[in-house]
Amino acid sequence: MTDAAVSPPETDHTPDSDPAERVFSKSVVISGIRCTLTYVIFPFVAPLIGITASVGAVAGILIGVVAVIFNVLSIRRFFVSNHPYKWWASAMNAAVIVLLAVLFLVDSQTLLAG
Repeated sequence: MTDAAVSPPETDHTPDSDPAERVFSKSVVISGIRCTLTYVIFPFVAPLIGITASVGAVAGILIGVVAVIFNVLSIRRFFVSNHPYKWWASAMNAAVIVLLAVLFLVDSQTLLAG
């Protein structure tokens, strides 16, 4: 038996090789940045430097909208490319969109209250 018969063919399946995975990665990074800002920077660091909660809420809404757009683009890209993990990626993106919607409501409430 030769090595070619035993080993599977090599495919370049890194996130850089697949546009659907690139968009998914970007959407996850943007959502991660939004969560870091929401739960670390704005509650703890912003008050120390004199930034009010409403500034954090506005930034959270804006970043959240961008994150939702990238999540929707990611879902679309996975289906257009007929990616084998399109349903898994769509479920992940949908879960992130739901969480972002909840954060949008919380940020909106913060703006309306203050």
